[in-house]
Amino acid sequence: MALKAPYLAQSTTCIDASGIRKVFALAATMKDPVNFSIGQPDFDVPDEIKQVAIQAIEKGFNGYSQTAGVDDLLAKINGQVKSEYGWANPASIVTSGVSGSLLLAFMSLIDPGDEVIIPDPYFVMYKHLINMLGGKCVFIDTYPDFLLDPNKLEAAITPKTKLIIANSPANPTGVVYSEAQLKAVADIAARHNIIVLSDEIYEKFCYDGPCPSFAKYHSKTLLMRGFSKSYGMPGWRLGYVSANEELKPLVEQMTMLQQYTFVCAPTPFQKAAVAAMDYDVSHLVNAYRKKRDMIYNGLKGKFELTKPGGAFYAFVKVPSGTATDFVNKAIANNVLVIPGNVFSQQDTHFRISYATKDEKIAQGVEILNRIA
Repeated sequence: MALKAPYLAQSTTCIDASGIRKVFALAATMKDPVNFSIGQPDFDVPDEIKQVAIQAIEKGFNGYSQTAGVDDLLAKINGQVKSEYGWANPASIVTSGVSGSLLLAFMSLIDPGDEVIIPDPYFVMYKHLINMLGGKCVFIDTYPDFLLDPNKLEAAITPKTKLIIANSPANPTGVVYSEAQLKAVADIAARHNIIVLSDEIYEKFCYDGPCPSFAKYHSKTLLMRGFSKSYGMPGWRLGYVSANEELKPLVEQMTMLQQYTFVCAPTPFQKAAVAAMDYDVSHLVNAYRKKRDMIYNGLKGKFELTKPGGAFYAFVKVPSGTATDFVNKAIANNVLVIPGNVFSQQDTHFRISYATKDEKIAQGVEILNRIA
């Protein structure tokens, strides 16, 4: 339950501690668990990128950067989105992780009573930040295949709709939207003149083909990407936001708010991010494709699950009862997974993060099948 005390702001009392973090903390108290709980890569920052960060520290890049980010990283980001989407004059800001991007975007966009459309299941942070700002979450049920039905989207739009959130590849489901699906949603958003926030933190992790983006189809796309997952640097807290010229005022507003919140992203790590954008992560993605296959092939005989197309998660339906009850059984057998109600209005599935060693995946699959 959320903390209760008379001096706490009312806007914060509806927020519970993260269910993911609770299980992550539990892992520290257990002896050699199979930890499928946390979405953190099991590989370290590549040595070449580490060296650039070390050199930046040694050369004195340890003060504040400009609020929007260091010039060479911004130039690299703008060059990439120009190349990908043909944006003539993109606007970008470097943030303290995609989590920082989300907070700045929601603060810039959401007034009390504004509605935000969110496909369910969803990343946990969306709901809590929107509620804290007085917005209203409008959830669209995407079970059982976790794809956003354009008809459901159209029906959910009202005069108060301010934003549509898209997350592909998705946390917690691993689903990747096809180009046809993105285009259908983008057409609806364009017709109603609604911004799409496209959370693409896992965009490097696409296993069955290219990873398409809303930015290709909708001019009012706020594109969010980051470095934490792809380069094994979640503790470095680096993300970025880009938009085309139509949304430049929004990016400028986010930049202004960053002055009074995060101030800037960590300067030496911004320098290293320039090098990271040229680093080939295909060998890491190939290793995670193997992990995806181990999870899917290992569980599909006993469990109902959609084959993940990206990210490093599987959202698995429990054989019976609630996901919370099943997760308690799993934890009692030394396997840490997250109940689906952390990510959803339903409690029928559990999330696996397969960002762990192959031998742990094999061990976890065996235990989960045994207790199914």
